[in-house]
Parts: sequence; structure tokens; C-alpha cells
Amino acid sequence: MEGFAVLMAILMGISLSAASGFRVFLPPFLLSIVARFDLVWFMDLNLTGTQFEFFTSTLAIIILGIATIAEFAGYYVTWIDSALDTIATPASILAGIAMTAIVLEGTNPIIQWVIAVIAGGGISATIQSATVATRGLSSTFTFGLGNPAVATGENVASIALTLIAILIPFLSAFVVILLVALLARINRKKGKTNQKKEAD
Repeated sequence: MEGFAVLMAILMGISLSAASGFRVFLPPFLLSIVARFDLVWFMDLNLTGTQFEFFTSTLAIIILGIATIAEFAGYYVTWIDSALDTIATPASILAGIAMTAIVLEGTNPIIQWVIAVIAGGGISATIQSATVATRGLSSTFTFGLGNPAVATGENVASIALTLIAILIPFLSAFVVILLVALLARINRKKGKTNQKKEAD
């Protein structure tokens, strides 16, 4: 894999990881289809004969498709969405790591897995934690009535970010950077507010 392809693959992996922070199964589902038919324009994503060959199998695509539909529907049911949140965080981290490793297949294994674990897992965990917090606030202040609106926003964000990640990775990476920066700013403000309350 050449330098440009590696850079684009890293940006794509990070962006897909962020998308899995919104919805765990949609990004790997679309990536499996794209990899199956080798539709990525900037790199050869043929996984035949690699450790990830099963990822593009018909069975894997069907399973991921069913899981995607179930996850999308589940977040519109108040008590189910809370249950999904408890498993979504570790699942999204694993999805982020796996997808980043998949798109970096063919690079140095050390580089591949270090980036996958740190960048892929880290980004998905960051986004997923924010979605859990948002749903928690919605449940608290709207008694769950606002949760479907939150779910719709997350669905749209996951679909859009996944498609942009596959088609224009540098654009999706820019969006991810803005999201992470916004979340960091919000956390800093919360930290300062908590410090003031403790001081008072």
C-alpha cells in the first residue's frame, strides 16, 4: 500500500470508527459490502486470502445487515435504547478497532494495529460516550419522550459519516476532528462549572 493510499485508509478508518460511535453495526455493514465488491476508489480493499476474508462473506453481510436494522429500530423503544447503550460502548470500540485494521490491511502489522487500537478504538469510544450522555440527558429532562429525536439524529449522523468516509475520507476526517474538538470544549466547560460548584 502506497503513501497516499495509507493516509486515505487511516482517515477512512478513523471516520468509520466515529460513525460506529453513533451506530455500531451500520459502518461495518456498509464497509463489508464496499470491500466485497472492491468499490473504494483510492485503494485496493480486496480481503481475499487475508485474516479478514470472512468479513466480506455473504453470511457476514447478512448478519451485519440484520444487526443494523435491529439496532436502528431498537433505539426508538425507550427501555431498549438504554439497554443497548450498555453494550454499545464496548461494541463500538471493537468495531472501530476492527474497521481501522481492515482498511489498513496490507500495511506494517505494528502500524496497522497501533493505529487501529489507539485511533480507531479511541475515536469510537469518545463519540459513543457522548451519545450515551446525550440520551441520558434526554431521558432525564423529557422522561424518554425526546429519545426518538436523539435516535434519529444519531441514525442520520452515522449514515452520512459512513458514506462520506468511504467516498471522501479527508472530508469526513475533518468533520470528526470538529466533533472531537467540540466534545473536548464541552467537557472543559463542565469541568470548570463543577470546580466552581465545589468551591462554593
